[in-house]
Amino acid sequence: MDNKKNKGTKMKKIKIIHLFAFLFFFTLIFSCTKNQNEKPNINNNIIIGFSQIGAESAWRTCNTQSMQEAAYHAGIQLLYANAEQKQENQIKAIRSFIVYQVDVIVFVPIVQSGWDNVLQEAKEAGIPVIIIDRKIKTTDESLFTAFIGSDHIEEGRNAARFLLKKFNDEQRNYRILEIRGTEGSSVAAGRSAGFRQILKTDKRFTITASENGDFLRSRGKEIAETYLKKDKDLPFDILFSHNDGMTLGFLDVLEKTDIKPAQDLIIVSVDAEQAAIDALKDGKINCVVECNPKLGNPVMKTVKMLSEGKTVPKITHIPENVFTEWDDLSLFPLRGY
Repeated sequence: MDNKKNKGTKMKKIKIIHLFAFLFFFTLIFSCTKNQNEKPNINNNIIIGFSQIGAESAWRTCNTQSMQEAAYHAGIQLLYANAEQKQENQIKAIRSFIVYQVDVIVFVPIVQSGWDNVLQEAKEAGIPVIIIDRKIKTTDESLFTAFIGSDHIEEGRNAARFLLKKFNDEQRNYRILEIRGTEGSSVAAGRSAGFRQILKTDKRFTITASENGDFLRSRGKEIAETYLKKDKDLPFDILFSHNDGMTLGFLDVLEKTDIKPAQDLIIVSVDAEQAAIDALKDGKINCVVECNPKLGNPVMKTVKMLSEGKTVPKITHIPENVFTEWDDLSLFPLRGY
């Protein structure tokens, strides 16, 4: 028994040494806004390796902060790696997490495909993997333990449902410009699919152009400038943008024209960042579909369940709202992102 105990202690020491070495490459973060007067409850030294895709928007920053704060308050150590929008960086991070024997790997897959090999390595190492925010495509569902995040198909449906309600009594044709998110991501695929699923039976609506905006405000601006250069009047009646950043970039350009947003051009956006809600209040956007970035608490709950040997749900979708021009927005609290 003593030999087993000594061996276990030795392994713990080796693991700790590995973790200190790991800090040269990644940042050990409990929380970026933790309360210094509040002490977390330590949960048996659970260690999570978390690979985030980047910090391209207020939504993404809030998503990261939610993970950091939830980990801190749960007494869970969080190793954080920013992939800077590159899949190869995420794969390197996941392999590093495997080497340093973390208890759980959590990551936001920048694209859907190309994960099987590295996730097989995690499986062979006995490390459960939780995917958040974006989904992956794989023929082996056992390569990940759980998905936690939004139902992006339903977000696309909600955007389309708003349009059907708004134009319920009008019999005319509507031309739609869609600005998609990152090519190959489950978010972009889901929102596009859900949007088309609802509108396909209504011949009044036609998606006349669909552009890749990569979830970047700068791309939303570039797309607006491109179409305005072609024609002083936008050749669209409706803008459906996959995220608020791209929507706000488009609005930056519209403000320099005589085109009235939310009047001459109906605008539907997704995410519900505070800046977009403010634009909705100001009559510059017609509808904002929420995509909830605050995934930290449900992730930590799942991690604790795994540490206790419990079975966890394969898929957990987060509840979300839809904000429209018909709502009394004074009733809603500040978004926090």
